[in-house]
Amino acid sequence: MSSEVKDERTVEDSPPPREGGDRAQYGVCVFLALLGTAVIVDALGIPHITSGTDPVGPRAVPLILGALLVLFAVLYAVDVARGGRGEPEAGEDVDLSGGSDWRTVAMLVAVFVANALLIERLGWVISGALLFWGTAFALGNRHYIRSLLIAVTLSLTTFYAFAIGLGVNLPAGVLQGIL
Repeated sequence: MSSEVKDERTVEDSPPPREGGDRAQYGVCVFLALLGTAVIVDALGIPHITSGTDPVGPRAVPLILGALLVLFAVLYAVDVARGGRGEPEAGEDVDLSGGSDWRTVAMLVAVFVANALLIERLGWVISGALLFWGTAFALGNRHYIRSLLIAVTLSLTTFYAFAIGLGVNLPAGVLQGIL
């Protein structure tokens, strides 16, 4: 019997953080700060209306969330600058030496774009079924008929759950009058 030695990395084995932190982490900080700023700017456009039952008004929660996003972006940037970094993935089912599966990512993106383009024309039930079936296919499911039946069931269930449960009408498309 031959024994295989796998490339298992631990925190101690990984290289020390670079001076000044990781540039990719600073990108996350910038994204959080921009998102928080956008939320604050958008919240300032909400009219300040209060009532006896709502003394705070609708602006308070978005302003608080935006401020928290900016605060966390600053705190995260300080942590990265001090050398802080996340712990590497230690899951037993993760192959750290393997690369990204860009084919699967591209198929998933194509399925989502197709759904966005077809939802108004075909309606949610058909485009949602294509979305669910395409996602299952992209992720490796090769039981085509079973996947299609599950996808149609999911899209019909969500269609009626939104319509009956939430009162939100999803587009019926070519099935208008049938559903």
